[in-house]
Amino acid sequence: METGYTKEDENGICADTQIGAEVKNALNLFRVAAVTPRVHIGNVVKNCEEIKSVYDGLAANTDLVVTPELSLTGYTCEDLFQNRNLLDLAKQGICDLAKYTCQYGACGAALVVGVPIEKDGELFNCAALLQNGKIIAIVPKTYLPNYAEFYEKRWFSGGNQDAQEIALSCGNETIKTMFGNNIVIEIGTSKKVCIGIEICEDAWAPLSPGRLLALNGAEILVNISASNELIGKAQYRKTMIGAASAGCICGYVYVSAGKYESTSDLVFSGHNLIYENGKLIGENKPFEENVVVRDFNLTKIRHDRITNKTYSECKNNCKGRSYQKVTCCKPMIEKEDILAKVSITPFLPSKNIRQRSLEIFQMQVTALQRRMEAANSKCVVVGVSGGLDSTLALLVSAQAAKNLGMSSKTVIGITMPGFGTTNRTKNNSVELMKHLGCDSREISIVDAVRQHFKDIGQEESIHDITYENCQARERTQILMDVANKENGFVVGTGDLSELVLGWCTYNGDHMSMYGVNASIPKTLVRTLVDEVGHNMAENGFPGMEKVIEDIIDTPVSPELLPPNEDGTIAQKTEESVGSYILHDFFLYYTLRYGMAPDEIYELCQEAIKQSKEYKFCDEEITKWLNVFYTRFFRQQFKRNCMPDGVKVGSVSVSPRGDLRLPAEIEYGTFILSGE
Repeated sequence: METGYTKEDENGICADTQIGAEVKNALNLFRVAAVTPRVHIGNVVKNCEEIKSVYDGLAANTDLVVTPELSLTGYTCEDLFQNRNLLDLAKQGICDLAKYTCQYGACGAALVVGVPIEKDGELFNCAALLQNGKIIAIVPKTYLPNYAEFYEKRWFSGGNQDAQEIALSCGNETIKTMFGNNIVIEIGTSKKVCIGIEICEDAWAPLSPGRLLALNGAEILVNISASNELIGKAQYRKTMIGAASAGCICGYVYVSAGKYESTSDLVFSGHNLIYENGKLIGENKPFEENVVVRDFNLTKIRHDRITNKTYSECKNNCKGRSYQKVTCCKPMIEKEDILAKVSITPFLPSKNIRQRSLEIFQMQVTALQRRMEAANSKCVVVGVSGGLDSTLALLVSAQAAKNLGMSSKTVIGITMPGFGTTNRTKNNSVELMKHLGCDSREISIVDAVRQHFKDIGQEESIHDITYENCQARERTQILMDVANKENGFVVGTGDLSELVLGWCTYNGDHMSMYGVNASIPKTLVRTLVDEVGHNMAENGFPGMEKVIEDIIDTPVSPELLPPNEDGTIAQKTEESVGSYILHDFFLYYTLRYGMAPDEIYELCQEAIKQSKEYKFCDEEITKWLNVFYTRFFRQQFKRNCMPDGVKVGSVSVSPRGDLRLPAEIEYGTFILSGE
C-alpha cells in the first residue's frame, strides 16, 4: 500500500512500511484462492500430489484454498465410483491430505477438497474442509443433477443430511468429523468469518442450500463444481453466481473442473469466479489460467447486511415457517400476437458473433486436443470434401495440432473423388489443405467402388441408395485404414443437423473415432466457417479467405450422384431433405424445450413473420416438419451408436448424455395434417 511518505527513519526502516502494516492489520480481510489443479481421472494418488503442489504455493499466504468438485478422484469417473478400490483410495487420500496440512500449523490455509464419502451404506458427493491436520467438516451435495449430460443419481445419494459426527477409518487410525448440509464453519480467532459450502447443482436450485446457509450466518459461500463448458454457459454461470452473491450479500467462491476433466462428449474449462456482494472481483476465464487469489473485505459484507433490512426480514421469515397454497381463479387470456422476439435461426448468436464463434471453435479445439493427448495419437485423419462440415473439422484439427506443438503434417487430409465429385469442391479441398499445411492426399474411390459393385451385383447405372452408400462406406474405410496405418484416428465431420435427421450413411460417414461437429447444427457450421476461417490468419494460417468464401457459397451436397452436364453439383441436400433453416428451428424447440408439433408450427410461423431474410409458406412448414419428425424418430438407431463428440451447446443428441430414446417409437401422433 502506498502512503505517499518514503523517508527512512533512524532505524533504517521505511516509515511507509510501518504505516502500511498498521492499515493492513486494521482491514478486515479474508484471502481466498480458487484453484483448478490438473486432474488425473480415477488416479487418487496423482490427484493428491497435484493438490499438495498447489496447496504448497498458497498455504502460507492465504486463508482458504478451494479445489473443484470431486477433485480427489475426478468428476467423470462414472461407474468407477462403484469400485471398491477407488473409494478406499479416496478415503485414504482425504486423510493423507489432512495430515499434509499439519506442516503449516495453525496459521496454514484451510483446504476444501471434493471427495466421495461413504456413510451408512450410501455414497455421497462431498466437500471436505481440512486444516492443521484435521478434517474440520464434510458437506454432502444436496441436489444431484440427473438430466441431459448428467447422471449423478446412478452413483450418489442426495438430499438433506442433518449434522452429525461420523468416524472415518484410515488404516489403523479413526478420524472423527462433522457431516451434514446444515453446517456453518467459523474460521479465525480474534477475527472470525463464517463459511458455508454447497456443491455445483446446489447453486442452481430455486432455494439453494447456499442461500439458507447465508441466512444462518455464512458470510462467504463456497461452491465446488464440475460444470462442463457449453456455448453461452460461461455468461450464464456468471449471471447465476453474481445473482447469488448479490442476493445473499456475501462473498462467493466458485471453483470449476478444468480441461483435463474433459472426456467422451464433455469439455471442461476451469472457469473460476469470485464475487463480493454481487460484484465480480476475480475470474479465471474458460480455458485460461487455473488460479485466482482475492481478498474479501468482510466489513463491506457485514455493513451491507446490516443496512439491508430485506435481508434481516428474510432471515426472520425463513425460521421453519410452513407454506400455504393460495389460488387465483383467473383464466389466462388468449394471445393473438407473440410479444417476444422469435428468431428463425435460434442457434446463431444474436450479438458478438465473432466472439461467440471463436468461443465455440476453442471448445472444439480443446476437446480434440484432449482426445489426441489421451489417445497418444501421432496424427488425425480427416476426409475433406470441400463442403462446410469437413472444412470446419479440418480447421479444428489444424488448430489442435498447432496448439499441441505438433507439425501441421500431423493432420492428414484426404480428398476422395467419386462419381459425383465436381472440380469446384475438389479444388477447394486441395486449396484449403495447402493453406493449412496439412499432409494432403488424394485417393480416388472410383475403381474400388466399381469392384464392390461387381462383387455385390450392383449396376452402376442404377443410382439408388446402394449406389450412394457404397461410396460413403468406401470413403470411411479408406479413412479408417489410413488412420490405422499412420497410428492415428479419424476425426468425424458430421454435424448435429445431419445426426438429428439421420442424413448420414450407417457405418459410413456416420462413424469416426471422434466427432468435432457432433453438437454443431448446419446453420451454425456455416457461421463458424465464415467467422473462424476469416480469423485463421491471426492463428498463423494466412491467405485462405478466398477459398473460405467459395466453400460458404457452395451448395450443401454429399456429391454421391453424377454432376450436371456443365460440371455443377446435381445433388443438393436441401432439395431432398428440406431447408436446414427450418430443420434447425424444429430440432431446437423439439430437443431444447420439448414442444409439441403444433406449438413449433405456430412458433415457426411467428419467426418467419419476424424474419427479414427467410420466408416459407405454411405448406412448406408443414411438409418439412413432418419430414423432420419422420426422419428424427426413424433414425434413432444411428444415434444409439454414434462416436464421442464434444458438446458445445445446450442441444445435443449423444445417447450417453442428452438423448436416450428407443429406436421403435410410434411417431404417428407427431405428424401434422396440414389442414
